[in-house]
Amino acid sequence: MGAGSVLPPLLLEDDEAVAVVLSLRTAAGSAGPAETAAAALAKLERILPARLRRRAAALRQATVPLPGGAPAVGAEVLTVLAEACQERQVLAFGYRGRDGAVTGRHVEPHRLVHAGRRWYLVARDRDRDAWRTFRADRIEDVRRAGMGFVPVDPPDAAAFVAEAVTTAPYPVRARVLVHAPAEVVAAQVPPSAGVVEAVSAGTCLLLTGAHTPGHIALHLALLGHPFTVLEPADLIGELAVLADHLAAAHRASVAAEG
Repeated sequence: MGAGSVLPPLLLEDDEAVAVVLSLRTAAGSAGPAETAAAALAKLERILPARLRRRAAALRQATVPLPGGAPAVGAEVLTVLAEACQERQVLAFGYRGRDGAVTGRHVEPHRLVHAGRRWYLVARDRDRDAWRTFRADRIEDVRRAGMGFVPVDPPDAAAFVAEAVTTAPYPVRARVLVHAPAEVVAAQVPPSAGVVEAVSAGTCLLLTGAHTPGHIALHLALLGHPFTVLEPADLIGELAVLADHLAAAHRASVAAEG
């Protein structure tokens, strides 16, 4: 798109142009390539027609981002990861773990997954001979290793990341049959907190995890739908504990009111 390029004019309808502005503004406040998006947005706003510039200004002035504290990922890192996925090129990089230690990795990249405020790379770790998820903000000094590969049983990337961030990190994992439509429950449970799978028109399966059964019991109660715990058994017992606490609070509140 530089000087001398042979390109047809880019013609956008008003709503399309505003959608581009809104997308760039969202990216500028996210954990992705924020600085790059902000720079592109500034250039675009300067060349918009006056009527669209007013609409873009209204969006800018009326929109207040809620700081999420998620670490940013540079556009160059995401580009290298995406191109390696597409071209099936082995990547080498340093990966910073939760304890801050950096280990060398050689991986066969499969897909990038954008999950809310974070980016994840789904890849097969050649040294460990296993599929892994890697947070893009923890990847350092990424480079191509100079060799191609043939994918070996690649997983469904979105489902793989969903399981990795919702149940795998926690000591307590639960399977719960919720008696409500999947789309209703999915609107209440963010992708980072649980996986919702439709069972029938009026029921769905919720897969989630937490550090204690009590945390899961409380969140299930807050959903406001009838449900049946399939596992673990500890969670079933925790429901009785929570029910006793609520019943006692109800009796005390009624007595105080009277």
